[in-house]
Amino acid sequence: MRTNALLGELLLERKLITREQLAQALAEQKTSREPLGQILIRTEVLKEEDLRAVLSEQLGVSFLAPDQLKPRVDQRLKEAIPAEFAREYKVLPLEREGRVLKLAVAKAPDLIFLDNVRKMTGYDILPVLSTAHELNKAIEHYYSSTDIQELVTSQEIDEAKQSYIIEKEDAKVNLETTISEAEKVPVVRLVDAMIKKALDDRASDIHIEPFREKVTVRYRIDGVLYELPSPPKEMHNAMISRIKILSKMDIAEKRIPQDGAFSLNYKERRIDVRVSTIPIISGEKLVMRILDKRTDLLDLKSLGFEAAQESLFESALMRPHGLVFVTGPTGSGKSTTLYAALNKRLSSEVNIITIEDPIEYQIMGINQVQVKPEIGLTFAAGMRAFLRQDPDVIFVGEVRDLETAEICIRASLTGHLVLSTLHTNDAVTAVTRLIDIGIQPYLVSGSLALVAAQRLVRLVCPFCKEPQDVDATLREQYNLNTDLIYKAKGCAQCRNIGYWGRAAIYEALLIDEDFRRLISKDVDLDALRNMQKQKKYDTLFQSGLKKVERGMTTLEEILSVTYE
Repeated sequence: MRTNALLGELLLERKLITREQLAQALAEQKTSREPLGQILIRTEVLKEEDLRAVLSEQLGVSFLAPDQLKPRVDQRLKEAIPAEFAREYKVLPLEREGRVLKLAVAKAPDLIFLDNVRKMTGYDILPVLSTAHELNKAIEHYYSSTDIQELVTSQEIDEAKQSYIIEKEDAKVNLETTISEAEKVPVVRLVDAMIKKALDDRASDIHIEPFREKVTVRYRIDGVLYELPSPPKEMHNAMISRIKILSKMDIAEKRIPQDGAFSLNYKERRIDVRVSTIPIISGEKLVMRILDKRTDLLDLKSLGFEAAQESLFESALMRPHGLVFVTGPTGSGKSTTLYAALNKRLSSEVNIITIEDPIEYQIMGINQVQVKPEIGLTFAAGMRAFLRQDPDVIFVGEVRDLETAEICIRASLTGHLVLSTLHTNDAVTAVTRLIDIGIQPYLVSGSLALVAAQRLVRLVCPFCKEPQDVDATLREQYNLNTDLIYKAKGCAQCRNIGYWGRAAIYEALLIDEDFRRLISKDVDLDALRNMQKQKKYDTLFQSGLKKVERGMTTLEEILSVTYE
């Protein structure tokens, strides 16, 4: 190693620069006082990775390729080098070996800096070089993600494996052993950290799925499932038992589905967690649904309505009677919209009663009833009882059958505002669905006040979204009124997904006299859609395009959830 060789000579030897280029850089250095290497990179004479390779030889420090910037995930390196320090000083811990910590750096480290890091960490430092660009990427990737093995140490995993007993299908469950396993420190830490990470990543669901060779953990973020590194398979039973204990479920019963729930406080807000288990061929699958009780979830203005749609929706909500439906597939946000509607009507002067399955958000001042079919408390039975409770507003979680639909319509025609949901693809189809299940057209036309359909779309990440010019073909095909739209890219802020958060897109039909006349006749979907077009009510697709034009989401996202 030629540690005393001048950098310029090494670059000339490797024919990376010419003597003329070196002379020009040295001349510039006299005035700018910059390091020679930085001048050569800035003037595009030399590539950064070539400079780092030569510097590593000159300084006797190893130079790492991008695929070598992979920290060990079982050594808790984030505790040695915190994220703030790593980002500020551009360093990345790679591994510990005895009392030596290998540290990737972007520039030749000075002795004072290395001594400071040694005092901070308690380890001797072995520096290795990398390019600044690749190192920044590796730092963001490492500190913005969590590996299961960072939550539980290798030693704890080994201990869990040794104490784990494989159960036969017909084996009797030893409750004392099961509870003991579930309350061990590594299991408790793993479950707690799994839930915390889900909350930090804004996940709505956590899936824990056992398979023959491994256990899969997946988070649903903004409607899409993402897989995490797998926890040790040997810890699966203990993890499930721990969550069952929290949810007050029967830990001895593994043959039938179970439901439970628990609550927790996180960052000064209450979080409710609904838990469901089912027996699958390789064990018990468990899903946790996370319900965040933030008040901004119950604000109509934050949901995604266009201004005209919000005005229509609010006018229907303020009516003394009538039937308001919100439609869409499972997971499209219907319940959140209707909770926001209830919040809008919340008043000491209004008696609001709901019947739900399940109750997702508890709202002070509203009388909420949980459906219990096993004792005869169905939607229809609840509705019949509600009419004797002097209600002003009634919320029915879902209209599933003719009996429930008839009672909802009767309530709306006798002076009550009734809110509910239907599973239909768009707003006009809700009208024909009611008639198909047996409601007379004249009752539908006389009771309906408004039908809204909705979908959830992911919002493009504001930190990395890329502009895309709208050419003539694109403009004509989608009738876009903008010269610029955006597409998703992916960065550390959005976990390289390209999207961050969701908003709803809507279509809202105010059922006025024109619609009532159509419905009272032999109703026809095409006729209803033509009326929707005449009244210039946006479809789901048109509402989505408006968010594309405002740079809120991408055209690809709208096309994935709607149709023209």
